[in-house]
Amino acid sequence: MDIASLPKVLLHDHLDGGLRPTTILELAEEVGYGGLPADTAEGLEEWFDQGTSGSLPRYLEAFTHTVAVLQTAPAIERVAYECGVDLHADGVVYFESRYAPSLSTEAGLSRREVLEAMAAGFRRAEQETGVLWGIIVDAMRQDTDSVEVAQVAIDSRDLGVVAFDLAGPEAGFPPDDHLEACRMIREANMGLTIHAGEADGPDSMWRAIQRCGAHRLGHGGAILVDCMVEEDAVIALGSLATYVRDFRVALEMCPYSNTHTSGRALARHPIRPLHDAGFNVTVNTDNRLMSRTSMTKEMTALHEVLGFTRRDLERLTMRALKASFSSQGVKDRLYRVIKDGFAE
Repeated sequence: MDIASLPKVLLHDHLDGGLRPTTILELAEEVGYGGLPADTAEGLEEWFDQGTSGSLPRYLEAFTHTVAVLQTAPAIERVAYECGVDLHADGVVYFESRYAPSLSTEAGLSRREVLEAMAAGFRRAEQETGVLWGIIVDAMRQDTDSVEVAQVAIDSRDLGVVAFDLAGPEAGFPPDDHLEACRMIREANMGLTIHAGEADGPDSMWRAIQRCGAHRLGHGGAILVDCMVEEDAVIALGSLATYVRDFRVALEMCPYSNTHTSGRALARHPIRPLHDAGFNVTVNTDNRLMSRTSMTKEMTALHEVLGFTRRDLERLTMRALKASFSSQGVKDRLYRVIKDGFAE
């Protein structure tokens, strides 16, 4: 199966987790950042590989350096443009890229200006390749500016903003610490996705769904804790798992990243039993630089390690399209692209 040529839909990809190593070097020189851990592209690629990090907090430490070079509008626009071009080359036909604009305000940019630069880069990539996109605005759950971030997300729909997200370290920072921001997003009729069930248990997912009103969950692998599993198959569901499955809450799973932050083997990733049990799982990259991954690599692993068939991969892709925060017009347009792309 030629997975590289298959059309792909990507819902969970962090802008600051997907920079090209060569770009990091060049931007660091431009802005005078001297803190890089290596001075060659090869050295940076090796250093940024978080495959053995074993925990989410350790994994997130690598972002110090990518955020440091994303402090000017030209740098952000360049990285966004390269993101779109790279994803298109990987077969992605639609992607949602997320970033916390507050992270790029140290040199004087406003949050709105950060989003303007992102949108400019993505528009250039779309004009050049045809790839379609949306922006998800992140607030960091360990910070206290989520209301301000939610407001700029609401005010930036004209830039292609489609949703709001809570990101960052999960344990110790429950999503309902940000209820006001989530309320604002829901009342503005905007998409809401929240990182939950990545490094914390099902309670984090319950809070994200039932208290915050999330439409989708970033990762969500912890829902397997609320299931009874025998011989790698789900045989019974708890009440939360039943809700997540039956109400079709989309789980933005990122197999390689999830194994890197948990230390769990890829063969033990919950996406297989959850897929077989009818959960609305999707496959994503999370951070292409830190996990040395791509959509082709993720889908190839599902096929070779977890036994996903071509039909399974098509179902994952169609689920992602349906769960995306894109317009119905975009979904109608891409439905046929995906069906034709997976036709044998």
